[in-house]
Parts: sequence; structure tokens; C-alpha cells
Amino acid sequence: MYRICFRGIFTLVTVLLLGHVTAFADPDGKALFMSNCASCHNPLKDATGPALQNIDKSFPDKEWGYNWVHNSAKVIASGDKTANDIYNKFNKTAMTAFPQLSNAEIDAILNYVDNVKAPPPPDNGKQVPSGEQPAETNGWLYTIITLSLLVLVVILWRANQGLKRAANDVEGTPNEKEIPLYRSKFVIAFVSIILFIMAGYWLVNGAVNEGRQQNYQPLQPVFYSHKVHAGVNQINCLYCHAGAEKSRQAMIPSTNICMNCHKQINSYTGDPLKTAEGKEVNANEQIQNLYKYAGWDPVKKDYNRDAAGNILATPIQWVKIHNLPDHVYFNHSQHVKVGQVQCQRCHGPIQEMDEVYQFAPLSMGWCINCHRQTEVQFTNNKYYDIFEKYHDEIKEGKRTGVTEAEMGGTECQKCHY
Repeated sequence: MYRICFRGIFTLVTVLLLGHVTAFADPDGKALFMSNCASCHNPLKDATGPALQNIDKSFPDKEWGYNWVHNSAKVIASGDKTANDIYNKFNKTAMTAFPQLSNAEIDAILNYVDNVKAPPPPDNGKQVPSGEQPAETNGWLYTIITLSLLVLVVILWRANQGLKRAANDVEGTPNEKEIPLYRSKFVIAFVSIILFIMAGYWLVNGAVNEGRQQNYQPLQPVFYSHKVHAGVNQINCLYCHAGAEKSRQAMIPSTNICMNCHKQINSYTGDPLKTAEGKEVNANEQIQNLYKYAGWDPVKKDYNRDAAGNILATPIQWVKIHNLPDHVYFNHSQHVKVGQVQCQRCHGPIQEMDEVYQFAPLSMGWCINCHRQTEVQFTNNKYYDIFEKYHDEIKEGKRTGVTEAEMGGTECQKCHY
């Protein structure tokens, strides 16, 4: 019995180890391409560097390709004709050396790009595929039925009143004079109280929300979809908004950041983009609009320059969405780096927004409630080492976490100058 169990365990461990060794033995070509090559190369078309699909067929031999990837500058300096032709063709842009890549990893990258297929053209038609028809609702039917029932109630009530008056006439009982609703003291008093309450609510709510702009969604000079970038392509927020982790401001990225990718991504092949009003956006026109701001010539694959060699770029005049009063202090790095607060906590589902809008009210009450309810990244955080009492209580099991309010996060001077 024990021998059988031992054999079974031994076999299972052996299979797992072999599978692990196999995983290490086969480099992931796609992962290697995305981490080392994608910033300058596209498998299917020329970018900063040449298109990589079947490029190995243009190499003099396989060993030449390995040497080129490991140190292209050395191959160029040797006077090799193929190397110098590539170097001159792409504006003498030096290729980064990758001495850390093994020959097997280079083969894996080449195998991956050779098997990349062109994406199908986007279907801009209005026809919905079968099986994806929008669900029909009967809301209009329920509305008609409800209104009909209300009308029926009024008719029955009036009929009941008429029958009651007729019965009183037959019995000789005098009918009370019917007072119109608009002259009824009860109705007048009730309506007056309701109007007074509504007016008070409107005035107080308007005063409280003065200066706030929740759901504010201005038009931007370039239609930039966070859904495409942060959602579909999963670009980290900090790649563009690098300041969020290091400084008070999150930083609006310059066109140089955009051009790191869009030097080679000059067309859009994803799902159709639409504005909040439902108007379809020509994404390719937006990319060309970006090129104009950046001063990039997609034909020459180089920047337009003046006589002094300066790039003819124009900053994009983005419209600011999240505005805080001048007397309010907010530090992005304090929240993102120290407190480990996710971007979505304040900005909402940013990865689902085609056009960004202000998700949260950003009011003082909203911020204070967050400080009271949200536990910060307290342990393994040198910023909070001075709070020895709380560290001891966590070790003793008296508490599981610490909120910002417990460390003075609700004091006026924390956020107000």
C-alpha cells in the first residue's frame, strides 16, 4: 500500500518537474518580442526599424542574425554591406544591443513574428451578428398598462361619487357641496408644504454643490480612449502619468510619450469608437491629428524640423477635468505610492471610459469618509514606521489594519493651507 502511494507521488513529482523543465526549455517568443522588440518593431510593417516577419530570410546566414541582435553596432563597424544598408535605410537609427538574448530566444522571437497574422478589418457596418441581437424590453407595454389602470381608477372613483349622489337623492339625504381640489384647504396646505420643502432642498443642494463638477466630461482636442489604452491594451497608468508615483501632480504626458508607441502604430483596427452622444469617431484621423501635434512625418518616419534642427511640435491643449479649490492640498504620490490607493478609487472605472469624465464628487465629505473607511498599506511601509503603537497592536492581534483618520487624516491642516 505504502509502496504504491510512494510510486504515485514519485510519478506525479517527476511529471511536474519535467513540465517545469519544458516550460523553461521553450522560450516564449511573444513575451520576448513584447519586452524587447515591440517599442521599435512591428511584425507586419516598417516602424522605427524594419518589419520583422520573415526578416531572417534576408540575413546572409543564421549566425549573422545572432550577431546583429547581440551587437548591431559591431556588425555595422565591420563594414558589412547588409548591416550598413539596413542602418542607412532607417535614418541611421542605431539598434539597441541585446547581448542577454540567447540564440534560442532569438529563434523564438523570429518564429513568433513569422506566424503573426494581419488583423481583420474592423466591421463598421450597423448589422448586429446573429446571436448578439439586443434584448427586447416590454417597458413601453408596462407603461401603457399602468397609465390605463390609473385612468380606470379615476373613472371608477368618479362613477362611485356619481352613484353615491344618486343614492342620496333617492333616499332624500342632502348631498354635501363638492369643493374643487384647488380650493380645498387641505390640498392647498399640503402642496404649499411640499413646495417649501422642495425649494429648500434645491437651494441647499445648489449651495453645497457650488463649484463641484461631478460627471463633467469636456470635449478634448484629440479623442483619446482610456478604454483602448488602459483597458484593451492594459497600458499601466504610470507609463503615461509617471508623476502620480513621484510627485504631487500626476502629470499630463507629452506627445513624446504617445510617439513611443505611435511611431509604428499608425492605424486602428479595434472596435469602432463612439462619443458619449453615439457619434462614431474616425480613430485613424485622430492618430494623424496626434502626428500634427508631435511634428511627426509618417511618410519619412522622422520629425519635421526647422533650420536649427528643432522639432516642429505643438503641445496639445488638453481640457482639465478634475479641479480642486486653490485652498485644497492633494498629493498623488502620498496616495498612490505610500497609501497604495488604486487609481480607480478616485477616478472610477477609467479603463472602461472612451471619454474621461469626473467620476467622484471630490467633496470634503467624500475625502473624509475615504480617510475614515480605507485602510492604508501600513505594514512593510517605512513611511509609517514611527507609529509603533499601531505596529505593536497589529502584532498582538488587537487590530488588523490602520485607517488614515487614525493617523490624523481628518485634521484640517492635513489638506488645507
